[in-house]
Amino acid sequence: MLEIQRIRQHPDKVKEAMTAKGEKETDLVDQVLETDEQWRKTVHQLDQLRNESNTRAKQIGVLMGQGRKEEAQKVIRETGEMKQEVKQLEEQVRELLRKRDDLLLKIPNIADDSVPVTKDPSGNKVVHTWGTSAETDDDRYKPHWDLVSDGGWIDFERGAKVTSAGFPFYVGPVARLQRALIQFFIDKAVEKGYVEMMAPYFVNEDSARGTGQIPDKEDMMYVVPRDGYFAIPTAEVPVTNFHRDEVLKTDGLPLRYVCYTPCWRREAGSHGSEVRGLNRLHQFDKVELVKLVRPDTSYDELESLRRDAEELLEALELPYRTLLMGTADMGFTQSKKYDLEVWSPGQKKWLEVSSCSNFEDYQARRMMIRHKKGDGKTEIVHTLNGSGLALPRVLAAFLETHQQDGGSVGIPEALQPWIHTDRLVL
Repeated sequence: MLEIQRIRQHPDKVKEAMTAKGEKETDLVDQVLETDEQWRKTVHQLDQLRNESNTRAKQIGVLMGQGRKEEAQKVIRETGEMKQEVKQLEEQVRELLRKRDDLLLKIPNIADDSVPVTKDPSGNKVVHTWGTSAETDDDRYKPHWDLVSDGGWIDFERGAKVTSAGFPFYVGPVARLQRALIQFFIDKAVEKGYVEMMAPYFVNEDSARGTGQIPDKEDMMYVVPRDGYFAIPTAEVPVTNFHRDEVLKTDGLPLRYVCYTPCWRREAGSHGSEVRGLNRLHQFDKVELVKLVRPDTSYDELESLRRDAEELLEALELPYRTLLMGTADMGFTQSKKYDLEVWSPGQKKWLEVSSCSNFEDYQARRMMIRHKKGDGKTEIVHTLNGSGLALPRVLAAFLETHQQDGGSVGIPEALQPWIHTDRLVL
């Protein structure tokens, strides 16, 4: 969430930032400031009453020592009443603080000045492209669902029977390819200094709130009501919460983690060609890159995070483009976001396979992740994450891009050490 001091000093700028992200309830800023003012006044009253109560309490011993018992008893009664008032004010302070923080959770992050202000996704800016065969109209490329249908290597129907639509089975050579891609992504990240992690697949409400899934994305998450857990929509949630409520050593930053997990998203409202094949699933595999960094380095770290994801696509010889997302299409919690889209020659369209985001201190403030600077003072860290990479659409584009005559799929040289062949027969 945003720092309250930032809202106190620049309420109009916060409202403008909300409007730029398409948020209409800018009166939340006024509600926060009103509640904050009430909280501060109540804290002042509480401090005054505590001081007065302490001063009066000290008089009791003096009066008793002077033999003025009746006066001492009167002061005892008065301080007892003050203690009750102190308890009431303490409860009011806690309630006002809870109310203020609940309101703060509903205010989105402010976009960085380098982010274009847009009204819709058409304002997203292409900042980088790679691959000479992108956007070809060559009809020899089949969509991935046709490539795997004869062998049943991705079985959507049996997945729907066992669970429901959006939960496919991967079989034979495609399962082998999926496993090789996951291992390839992890190993490449470890080579660059990321620490490999295996994380829980379910998180509690505090964790979901910490990374901003609550109160923004509750409808997209699968819930286990009996135990109060959420199935993770991305490894970002458990991995970033790994250091919740901790003070990190500055000389230990940046912290970089890589984590593979299955992910679950309800994807409510999705329909049509957007959900065909592997385009949009309820359960999917993803390798996530997470960074915790000093605030003064976070935008340099974002650029290197973006390159880490881009280089994976280049190694797989998949044409892609990188977009700087505008305010209307960047999300509630991000301050700056790049999307990587891979070209799907069988579907003749771009598919998003990674989002690389800087959240500045928005997530870490919720989770109270700090670092201690050289002067002994603590500072909220900045958090970043990116898909490195998300498997379903990478797999779809891989099968389509590298399809060969005779029903096989060529394997780029970079991936061959992980799959031990130069082609897969479907």
